[in-house]
Amino acid sequence: MSLINIKRKDVLWFILLRSIIVTSLLVSAVIIQYSTSMFLPLTPFYYLILLSYFFSFFYILFYLWGRYYALQVYIQIFFDLLLITAFVYISGGLKGSFYFLYIFEIIAASIILSSRAAYLTAALSAIFFGFLVEGVYFGLIPYFGVKQGMDISMGLVINNIFIAWGVFFLVSLLMNYLTRSLRKTRNELRRAQKELEIRNRLAIAGEVSAQLAHEIRNPLAAISGSVQVLKGELKLREEQKELMGIIVKESNRVSQSIDQFLNLTSSGKKTFTSIDLSALLRETLILLKRSGELNGNCQLKGNFDLTKVPYFGNANQFKQIFWNLIKNSLKAMPGGGTLTIEFNREKEGDIQMRFADTGRGMDDEEMQRVFEPFYSGFKNGIGIGMSVVRRIVDDYNGKIQVSSVLNKGTEVVITFPQENPRERV
Repeated sequence: MSLINIKRKDVLWFILLRSIIVTSLLVSAVIIQYSTSMFLPLTPFYYLILLSYFFSFFYILFYLWGRYYALQVYIQIFFDLLLITAFVYISGGLKGSFYFLYIFEIIAASIILSSRAAYLTAALSAIFFGFLVEGVYFGLIPYFGVKQGMDISMGLVINNIFIAWGVFFLVSLLMNYLTRSLRKTRNELRRAQKELEIRNRLAIAGEVSAQLAHEIRNPLAAISGSVQVLKGELKLREEQKELMGIIVKESNRVSQSIDQFLNLTSSGKKTFTSIDLSALLRETLILLKRSGELNGNCQLKGNFDLTKVPYFGNANQFKQIFWNLIKNSLKAMPGGGTLTIEFNREKEGDIQMRFADTGRGMDDEEMQRVFEPFYSGFKNGIGIGMSVVRRIVDDYNGKIQVSSVLNKGTEVVITFPQENPRERV
C-alpha cells in the first residue's frame, strides 16, 4: 500500500489505542502490586511502560509532522514488537502471558496498512518470540528470573513456539479476510451513496426543468417564430440577416437545452418502435456536420457505417444519447483527434455501444462527478448531457461504464439488454 493511501486519522487512532493498552497494563500492575506480593519484578516492568510512553511522545510528534504516515505505522509496529518481546522476557518467557500482545500488532497492521503488512508483522512476531524462547532455553540469553528455566523441556519449547506461530499467522489470515470484506462493503456503500445522491439530484433537476420548460418554451418559440417572419418579409442588410440568424440559432440551442432538462426525469409514456441504431447515429452525425461542430479536424472510425443494428426502443432517446456523447468528445478534442464509434453484439444478445476519443481525458474528481446534474468539466458547459444519457440508459435497464486517462482520452461503453422495453412502459 502506498504512503498516500494511509489515512491520517488511522495513524492517530493507532497511537491512542496503543497508549490505552499500555495504560491498562500499568493499571493492572499497580492493582496486582497492592493486592499480592507474588508478582514479577516491577521495576523493569515500569521501565518498559515508561519507555512505551516515551515512544508514544515521539509518535505524536511524527504524526503532527504530517508526512509518511505508512512509514510511521511500520516504525511503530517494529518498535512495539521489540517492546512486547521485552515484556514477554521479563514476565517469564514461555511461562508468561504477555505474548498475546503480538496479536494486537497483527490486527493493527491488517486494518491500517495491508494484507501483506499483516503477514509481515506475524512473521516478525514469530521470529522475535522464537528467538527469545530458544535463546533463553539454550543459554544464549540469560534467564530474567531464576525460576523461569525450571521444568521446561525441549518438547515444551517446540510445542509452544509452533502454537504461537500458528496463532500469529491464523490471526493475520482471519484479519485479512475480515478487512477485505469490510473494505469491499465500504466501497459498495460509497458507490450506493453516490448513486443515491445522483438520483436525488436528478429528481430535483426534474422539478426545476418542468417549471423552466413551461416558463421559457412558449415565449422562446414566439420570439424565434417572429424573427423568422420578419426575416422573410423585411428588406434587411446582410449584417441584419446575420444577426437574426444568430437569434434563431441561439433560440434553437436554448430549446434543445430545455428538452435535455425534461429528459432528466421525464417519466411520460414513450413510443417504442423497431429502429436501426446505426441509422440514427448517422442522422446525428449529419446534423453535427451541418451545424459545423463536426468538422475535418476530427477523424471518425468504427463499424457504425458498415453494420445494421436493429433494436426496439424510442428513436428520440437514442438520438439524445448519440448527440450528447459525440458533443462531449468533440469538446474534449478542440484541436482535433480521433473518435471511434462501434456497435457490438454480446453473447446474451445484448447490444454494446462504444465511444472512444483521444481528447483531454478526465481526472479523478471529474470521473466521480461525471453523471452529476449541473456539473460540467467544460467551460460554459451546462452539465446535464451525461445526466440525460445516464437517465435514458437506466430507463432501458442498461449499463454505462466510463473510463478515462488524463491527456489521453475517454471511453464510454453502454450495454443495452436485448429485451422488449414495452414491458416497462
